[in-house]
Amino acid sequence: MKHQMCLYQMMFIRILKNKRKYNRMKVMKKIAKLFIAGLLSAGISMTAFAQGITTASAYFKTVSEYYASIKDYEANFDIKADKQEMSGKLSYKKPDLLRMDFDSPSDQVICYNGDMLTVYLPDAAAVLQQSVKTEGNAATLATASGLSLMSRYYTIAYEVGQDPVPLESDSPEKVIKLVLNRRNTSESFRFIKLAVNAETKLIRRVEAVTVRGETFIFNFTDYKLNQDLTDQRFIYDPPSSANNYNNFLFSE
Repeated sequence: MKHQMCLYQMMFIRILKNKRKYNRMKVMKKIAKLFIAGLLSAGISMTAFAQGITTASAYFKTVSEYYASIKDYEANFDIKADKQEMSGKLSYKKPDLLRMDFDSPSDQVICYNGDMLTVYLPDAAAVLQQSVKTEGNAATLATASGLSLMSRYYTIAYEVGQDPVPLESDSPEKVIKLVLNRRNTSESFRFIKLAVNAETKLIRRVEAVTVRGETFIFNFTDYKLNQDLTDQRFIYDPPSSANNYNNFLFSE
């Protein structure tokens, strides 16, 4: 009987571990979809605030045009999604190279090399890959056109007005807050909130809420612009021992 109980305990522990891995894969799949939706291109790259702009849509257009002029950048990030917290460093190079190296969870990677989106999950020993073409919606992946498409599919407004407000109730940091609401029910996110630092003119926070009420919060700090990053930065070879899952964006 004692041996049997130990066996049941081991099976239960294995189920819990597999569930955590499955949940992590689901969360990372959704984050990868944000790349395709162009959310990160909006959330990381808006870096200008023009004085005298009185409408949110005009402000959004101005920062979109400024983003188109940026050659490359790096920034630290942290993400809160589905009760999980993650952090690391993001790298971007114009026109469409993007990589996220995580320090928590350690060694986790999201990389887009212009053709293939790769997600490596060390906890699950899994490599998720998706071929992404440059035609259609895929072109919104970390590109200036992503911002243009967002303004097409979302209405843009100031959340609390044009004047700077605290990032949080007890925060000394002042930001300009925008809210984007979807124009039709076909969009994956009901609304997206953006917070732009009033002094540095950089996006500090992105909050995206799905139709199911799931919330993804991205914070970005310590930007470094136009460092002449090489293409080698965006070449990633995942461990050969990991299990490969292709076309993961379109699978359950």
